[in-house]
Amino acid sequence: MNYKNKKPFNPKFKPFKPFKDRPSERAEKITISEITMKEHEGMHVIVTGMIERVAQTSGPTLFYLSDGSATLTIKGFEGAGVRAYPEIKEGDAVSATIEVREFEGSLEGEISIMRKVPEAEAESLKKEIEKMEYQRATISPPTFLVDNPILEKLKDRFTKAAIEIRLAVIRSRPIIVRHHNDCDGYSAGYTLEKAIKPLIIKQHGGGKAPWEFFTRSPCAAPFYEIEDSIKDAAHSLSDAAKFSNKMPLVLIVDNGSGAEDLIGIKQGKIHGMDFIVVDHHYFEKDVISEEVVVHINPFLVGEEGSAYSAGMLCSELARFINPETNVEYIPALSGLADRINNPKVIEAYIKIAEKQGYTKQLLHDLSAIIDFVSTKLRFMEAREYIEVVFGDPLASQKKLVALLAPHIRKLEERGLAIARAEATQETLGKTTLQILDIEKTFSRNVYPKPGKVVGLLHDELVQSGKENTVSIGLMSDLITIRATEPSHFSVHDFIAHLQKTHPEAYPDGGGHHLAGAIKFVPSKQAVVLKAFKEFIKNRK
Repeated sequence: MNYKNKKPFNPKFKPFKPFKDRPSERAEKITISEITMKEHEGMHVIVTGMIERVAQTSGPTLFYLSDGSATLTIKGFEGAGVRAYPEIKEGDAVSATIEVREFEGSLEGEISIMRKVPEAEAESLKKEIEKMEYQRATISPPTFLVDNPILEKLKDRFTKAAIEIRLAVIRSRPIIVRHHNDCDGYSAGYTLEKAIKPLIIKQHGGGKAPWEFFTRSPCAAPFYEIEDSIKDAAHSLSDAAKFSNKMPLVLIVDNGSGAEDLIGIKQGKIHGMDFIVVDHHYFEKDVISEEVVVHINPFLVGEEGSAYSAGMLCSELARFINPETNVEYIPALSGLADRINNPKVIEAYIKIAEKQGYTKQLLHDLSAIIDFVSTKLRFMEAREYIEVVFGDPLASQKKLVALLAPHIRKLEERGLAIARAEATQETLGKTTLQILDIEKTFSRNVYPKPGKVVGLLHDELVQSGKENTVSIGLMSDLITIRATEPSHFSVHDFIAHLQKTHPEAYPDGGGHHLAGAIKFVPSKQAVVLKAFKEFIKNRK
């Protein structure tokens, strides 16, 4: 086919002239991290490293070259859609003479000459690159934002997780962040995004790199469902086949520590995915740690998960990953949203947030907005929108709060009024049980969500003086629970009791001991509710 009269596949791409027509003295050997647009655009340099990926476009062939200091996309052109340098494969050590160019905000190189490095030299080069990568990934742990023994006990886990995440970035391994679909989950996922994205940009020179190597997605369920795991594996395998991507490192945050997460994690591992879990929810037995690269949870070090939210943990982890990360108001936001029972630490985080202009009322408003937005976005990544919600840019965040906060408060007042009119109360021993039939009271997909409206109803009853209270939102196959300390109720104890006494209901669930949810077979709703009342009555 004659391409002379065809439009070029890309107006910015200029076929490279033979290097013999260019003065050889213009080419100097250089590391990729030393290349800058200002100093080297249009210049010829020699780069040596390992080919991490090869991608064929409708125009040039793209080679992703890493020398341990950074990664650079270099282009070879033999004709539109024609594979350049077919002898060069992923994993090969090469030396290439390139002309430094800019394309869509990223540095790249147009190949003049590229050859494989001799085998003996290649092995030495590979070891040198691996050594450099580990050195770059290694960190000096920063000081925590607040002084707390829970954080000190988890410090080694933070350090290991940070090194593994940094190493994934350096080695061009995609990272997927999976988080719970609520304010705490979004806070946890967003802080990690803020830490990791700049490292990806630095590694790959900007442009579209963050989209290629980073994904953040909410989980509807409070665990890493097999459905989410299969979707992550399917998308990643497709990218590996099409673009030579590596299989990802998956960060599960505000989820991941329970037995219900195990099958999803194991399924992903079959396909070459690795996992890091940052969670604060209770688990009866630790079945996760041996399956993941790092497992961070206060319960692993003898502490209560109710004392630290996932957003608080991930904000501290983000500073280990990238010391330049500024997410210092988010621990207070997630802690207040998740009702963390750690007054001294929460107050310390609030003081830090106040220095950044976030009052306690503003944090509560943001928490409500994030919960509200999460019900509308559902499974969307919505990266740019979430950036605005979290204050990038700050002016847009303030406008959003001014607009949405009053609207959300009205919805909450309406939801509470409806719930108050429909809820029933009964006394069981010394405990007041408050029941709200969610499905008979509210339409589907309305705000507030069941857990939120039960929480509002529960708080109102406790504030009226009934301190020994358990409140539940009843659905056909689920109960969402809020309880006070004087009730001596435990979500985990009741699940264990139900599994023992009524296994035919196939009960399962989780959360914290005073707040959580339990699922069961719909036909056994009456059985579960009766068992629930008996359990409360018999608590001492």
